[in-house]
Amino acid sequence: MKGKLVFLQGARAGLPIALGYFPIAIAFGVLAGQAQFSWQEATLMSLLVFAGASQFVGVSMLLSGAGGLQIIAATFFINLRHLIMSLSVNDRMRDFRPLQKATLSFFITDETFGLLTLGEDKWSGKTPPGYMAGLMLTAYLGWVSGSAVGGLGAEFIPPQVTTAMTVGLYGLFIGLLVPPARKTRSYALIALASMLINWILSLVMAGGWALVLAAMLAAGMGIYLMEEDQ
Repeated sequence: MKGKLVFLQGARAGLPIALGYFPIAIAFGVLAGQAQFSWQEATLMSLLVFAGASQFVGVSMLLSGAGGLQIIAATFFINLRHLIMSLSVNDRMRDFRPLQKATLSFFITDETFGLLTLGEDKWSGKTPPGYMAGLMLTAYLGWVSGSAVGGLGAEFIPPQVTTAMTVGLYGLFIGLLVPPARKTRSYALIALASMLINWILSLVMAGGWALVLAAMLAAGMGIYLMEEDQ
């Protein structure tokens, strides 16, 4: 019973993420339909990839006539940030069994990472597997179900509506960032520094590399500031 309760607590924590994912995933499903994906193919892509930015970029590049190697290279660089996030979340999985680590690692996204690292740490750094599973699976279902709805309604949903839906992703990020930034000055400084670094780097290099390098530099800054706070 305790395990089920912990899972439900994780699912409740992941519900706002799932609700935020749903309209954005609808927009992806519509875009995939424009690229001649069937709704089943769009849903399968979300089931197997579960990386919103990469899925949008991949389908957009496909629409523009890009080749397979170009799409693979672009999505690879976009997703390099997951290496950094996985290393951070791995510390919370240090007591997990290998199969639990391998399974849950697939579901790490920007938003679940943000909630696990910036949210209330009531588990003292040792998040239970059941809580993490509830959080991540709820978010996953929100994304996959939205992709299916978007794929099914690709012919009927106006482009203006789907474009407006993607704005929800920014609101979701802000909602995750603002509460910890208001409580701790270090979080606010790291967030502002990472945005500034990413903007500067994007002026001189590709966006994927700029994002990865900005994340690495901000992470180093975070280690220093977090040590000062302790």
